[in-house]
Formats: sequence, structure tokens, C-alpha cells
Amino acid sequence: MRLSLRFVLPLMIVLAGIAYAIAPLVDQLTLSWFVHDLDTRSSLLASAIQEPLQEQLAAGKKVQIREFFNRITRDERLFAVGYCASPTATAVASRSLPNEIRCDDLGRWDGAHDHLLPSAKGPLHVTVQPMASEAAPDGRLVLVHDMSFVTRRSEETKRYVFYLFMGLAAVVSLVTVVIAQLSWRGWMAGMRALLRGEGLLRQPGPSAPPSLPEFKPIARDLQRLISELEAETRARDESQVTWSPESLRAILHGELRGEDVIVVSNREPYIHQRRGERIEVTRPASGLVTALEPIMRACSGTWIAHGSGSADREAADQNDRVAVPPDKPAYQIRRVWLTTEEEAGYYYGFSNEGLWPLCHIAHVRPIFRSADWAQYVAVNRKFAQAVASEAKTRDPIVLVQDYHLALLPAMLREQLPDATIIAFWHIPWPNPESFAICPWRDELLAGLLGSSILGFHTQFHCNNFVDTVDRFLEARVDRESFTVSFGGKPTAVRRYPISVAWPPDAEMLEKSVPDCRSDIRRMNDLPPEHMLGIGVDRLDYTKGILERFRAIERLLELNPEWVGRFSFVQIAAPTRSGIDEYEHHEAQVRALAAHINSRFRHQGPPPIVLRIEHHEPREVYAYFRAADLCFVSSLHDGMNLVAKEFVAARDDERGVLILSQFTGAARELPEALIVNPYDADQCAAALHLALTMPVTESRDRMRLMRGLVAEFNVFRWAGRMLLDAAAMRRRSRLIDKTGRGES
Repeated sequence: MRLSLRFVLPLMIVLAGIAYAIAPLVDQLTLSWFVHDLDTRSSLLASAIQEPLQEQLAAGKKVQIREFFNRITRDERLFAVGYCASPTATAVASRSLPNEIRCDDLGRWDGAHDHLLPSAKGPLHVTVQPMASEAAPDGRLVLVHDMSFVTRRSEETKRYVFYLFMGLAAVVSLVTVVIAQLSWRGWMAGMRALLRGEGLLRQPGPSAPPSLPEFKPIARDLQRLISELEAETRARDESQVTWSPESLRAILHGELRGEDVIVVSNREPYIHQRRGERIEVTRPASGLVTALEPIMRACSGTWIAHGSGSADREAADQNDRVAVPPDKPAYQIRRVWLTTEEEAGYYYGFSNEGLWPLCHIAHVRPIFRSADWAQYVAVNRKFAQAVASEAKTRDPIVLVQDYHLALLPAMLREQLPDATIIAFWHIPWPNPESFAICPWRDELLAGLLGSSILGFHTQFHCNNFVDTVDRFLEARVDRESFTVSFGGKPTAVRRYPISVAWPPDAEMLEKSVPDCRSDIRRMNDLPPEHMLGIGVDRLDYTKGILERFRAIERLLELNPEWVGRFSFVQIAAPTRSGIDEYEHHEAQVRALAAHINSRFRHQGPPPIVLRIEHHEPREVYAYFRAADLCFVSSLHDGMNLVAKEFVAARDDERGVLILSQFTGAARELPEALIVNPYDADQCAAALHLALTMPVTESRDRMRLMRGLVAEFNVFRWAGRMLLDAAAMRRRSRLIDKTGRGES
């Protein structure tokens, strides 16, 4: 042991010295990388803003140019932007342009090696890009980036290098001590054998002594130690991750080491329907499916869902599983079968006549029946048994989706106590006074608090949930960390705004925008240059379709020049037709559309084209790309993915989004025209504004929205949840290890 210590201490000192010696070299290399990246980024930015800048310069709009530059510099890295028409001109610039940068002195930056300008806030990176035009052949664009982040990255790099070398020293020291101990034990065992008169060398065979059992736990400990060191030194700057299926797989294999991932929802992503002699595969119109289906393709896990299609049993194997997507299988669906009574009570009854109107403030009275509640409990237990049977490990990661399965997390906690359970509530969570209506409120809250992590779309819904728990349960609520401890188990309540896949599938954008415009107008018997609006929803009273139609009627009353020149196509997928409120709502939608069309159709094409039928995603994208505007008028919505799908579909950067203020998406897409769907006059004004908006303004709005949807896509939504789950699992294992050590 003394010999080991004599070797270990000098080794650690030498490695620490090496770490400090190479730190300046790492700094210099890091700086050169960042400068090169900023040069490249400046060139891309200059190319991106050249067209709108030239348009505004040609119009002589210097005030608008300054505002344009100020908007661009909201980027946390971009410090300032300026434009010089000539060396003698005064720069048109954002407020933050440093005084040292003048039009008559731009030549000093052309020959600079690193383009750095010192300032009180830290070093600035200056790039001058040529921006010539007919009016200003010597025009130049100045881009200034804030490089204070380089200092922070440099400190992190030094720290990680030091930790890496100390970790290596620890590993080498551990191996040295282990080898010394094993060598000592082997030598002593040989001496004892020699004293007993036994040979030192033995042939392998049944009489040979067994191998030392210490090797297996030591190997496991070393492997775990190396993995933890790698995890700690891996940079996790979320803003630097390009979120995609590949990055999501990397998280699963790196952070979660490819562990068992199971999604549970009522609705399945693919439905097999019998059409005469053949079986058709369709994808339901559901925001949940739109969001989660790309995640499962990336994760290759198992999706457990209710098998509702007429040919679902035929398509499934003897274990109730089917591989999907049909053309290129990437994951498994495990179908759960429900009786007619179970579906009526659990789905149509408690879920959609009780919880749905309770959580959506849409002025429909919720109905609660004890028989429905009994079926809801029974079906949640059936799903829990399916999850337990599909789990390949004792601690799977289970993503429980939506209000149909509120009891499932607590049931899973009983059957799989080591599982990491992430429950996501896709609809709004009401305030405590509204939720108090439910006779089984305590049971629902206790069920959800079986989760490790409970997610909502917005912070407002998180606040409402925590307030509800605080009001009705004996639980410890930590509002600083947004954690609820109930029954001895903590639940983290988090905001995870859901989104869509980015970029969209290539087949969705395969048909060009001009072709979509002509085909959709021809399909609906509309003139080639006819202005077109689009709405895509399930035929649900929370989507504000009636309010949307009244706004269109008001537009034609206030602005009769649009009669015969503008039509609105409403795609409304049928849903929950067995519920009286939905049948009544469909009848109202049909009647109002017919009334408006009969009132204005004599002057040209109908104002409203109502399509109450299922449309495949590719057809919906064609409508998105053909439309001049998209109107989302939800009366209350957790997020609304239609708004983000419309933005993703517009790679031509055209089209205007009109968005209800009562959607979660309105908090993320302020560049849309935000309206109160109950105010018909305001919505009519927004429609008129959208139809007359200049191309440059609509393009600027769409570019900003597309940038946000690209960065905050569905893979980021899932990745953040999985990263939080990984951190929670590491913390739990550390606590368990510490507890065992103390005992």
C-alpha cells in the first residue's frame, strides 16, 4: 500500500502540471475556432439580410432599416449591425454600434487578423461584408458579434481539461492499487500453497481453483467511473445542439445508454381499417400523434395504445404487436383491446364528456358519472398491465400521454417502482376553482403525482397544477424548484412547449408552392388568382370554428370588395361522433357555412368551402402551401400544432398566420396576428390585414416564425424531457449508492 501511494501522489502532481501547461494551447485553439465560426456566420447573415435590406434602401426607409437592425440584434450573440453606403456617408446602424466603427475607417478591419475590438463588455468580433447596389456601389455591411461567451467557454474548457486529467489520475491510481492488492494476494496464496506442498502451476480442470470473484465488481466499477467522467466532461450547451432524430438517438445512447423507452397513449399513430377486400393504413388527425410519431421513429421503442381500427386485430401478431411505419418499420405498436362498455365509459364518458370540457374553458358543461369513472379506473389498470408486460428492464423510461391516462403513473409506480415516468398533459390545466368540480379530483391528482416528471405546454398551466395540488392534497410543494412531494416520492413539474418535426419530411414539400396553389384552386373550383384561407382542425367545439366563420362573414360585411375574391377552406376531421355535444356542434358548423354561402355566393365562388372528412398529412401540407393565410381560432388550446405546421410548410416564406390568443402557440409566435376569437370585428380586421399585407412584411414575419419553429422543434421537446430524466436517474443512483455506503 505504501508503494502504491508513493507512485500515486507524484503521478497526480505530474498530470496536474500537464493540465495547466496545455491549457493556454487549448485556449488559443478554441479562440481560432470561434473566430472562424463567426466569420462564416457573418457571411451567412449578410446573405440572408441582403434582399430585405436592398428593398428598404431602394425605398429610402432609413428608420425602418434601423428598426430592422435592432430586431436582428436581439440575437444574444449579434451585438450590432450597421450599413455604410460610402466612406463619406453616415452609418445607418442599430443603437449598439460602437463609436470606434466609422464609415471612413472601415479599411482597418479588412486586413485585421482576428477582427477583434476591445470593449467594456468584453471583446467584440467585427466583420465588414461588401453590400454593393446600383445606388451605392461602395456599400458595406458591418456585423459586430459579442465574444464574451468565448471567455466563459475558455474557463469551462480549462476546468474540463483539469477534471479530465484528475480523472485519469484517479483511474490509473485505482488500477495501480488494485493490481498491487491482487499481486500481494496471489503471492501470499502461492506461498501458502508451497508450504502445503502444492504445486504453483495447475492445469485447468474441474479441480482447479475458481477465478477470483473480485475482478467482476472491479471491472464494473471502473466502467461506471469512466462513463461518469465522460458524461461530466461532455458539453451540454443546449443552444449549440441541432435537434434532430440523430441528436435524439445520441441522447438515448449517450445519456440513457439505449435504455427501454415506452410511450403510452389512448390514440395510436397508425390505424388499420377494413375497406372491402383490402386493409388501409391511416394516420389520425391528432396533435399528439403529430408530435410523438417522429420521436418514436428516432427512439425505436414501443408505443402502447388502444387498437380502435376495424382491421387492427388482423394486422397485429399473436402478441398484439405490429411494426410501423408500414413502408419502413422503425418501432412497435402494442395494441390494447377495449370492450364497447369500456370505450363508452372511459373514452367517450369520463375523458371526453368530463375531463375535456372541464379543462377547456369553452362553455360546455362537464358531465361526471360514477359508471364512467369505474371504467376509467379499469382501463387505466389495463394499460398499466400492458406496460409492465412490455417493459424489458426493471427501470424503463415510460412517457404517459394526456388526460385519458391520469391514473396510470401511480399504477405504474406500484408495479415498476424503479421506472422513470414522464407524464405529459397535452390540454390546458384549469385553475383550482374550476378543477374542484370533478368528484374524483384527489384521485386524479394522486395518479399524476406518481410521475417522476409531469410536463405541461406553458408555465401558466404548471402554476395552475401546483396551485390545485396545494389546495386539495396534503403534499409538500416547493415553488422554487417546482417540485411536489406526495407519498414520499418527488414529482418535478416542468414546462415543455411541444412542437413539430423540423425539417418536415421531404415528401411533404415535394410539390412546389405554385403547383400547390394551382392544384388546390382547381380542385375546389376557384379561379387561379383567387385569395385563399385555410383552417385545419378536428371538428371540436374548442377549436372555434363557428367563431371563425362569423369572422369571415363580418369581413365580407365590412369589406365587400372581398366577396367573390376570397374563399376559406375549412378541413374538419370528424371526431367523437358518439357524443351529443359533438353531433350538435357539427350540425351548427354545417348550418352556419350554408347560411354564409347562401348570403354571398351569388357574387362568385362560395366564401366557405367546408371539408368534413379525414385528410392525409400530405394533402394538408398542400393546402398549407397553397393558402394566403391560415386562421387558428381555438377558444382554449394547450399548444396548437396546426399553427406550427403551417409555418413549417411555408419554405417560400409567404403566407400570414392569424392565431388565437388562447393558444399556447401565441406565447411563442408573436409575429402572427394575435386575435381574440370571440371578437368578430377584431378577427375580421386581422383577415383584411392578412389579405392586404405587403410581401416584405409577411416575409419578415414568416422568417422569424420559421426560425423559432426550426430551433424549438419536437426533437428538442423530447430531448429536454429525456435529458431531465437522465439527470434524475443519475441523481437517484447516486443517492442509492450513498445510502448503501452509509449502511
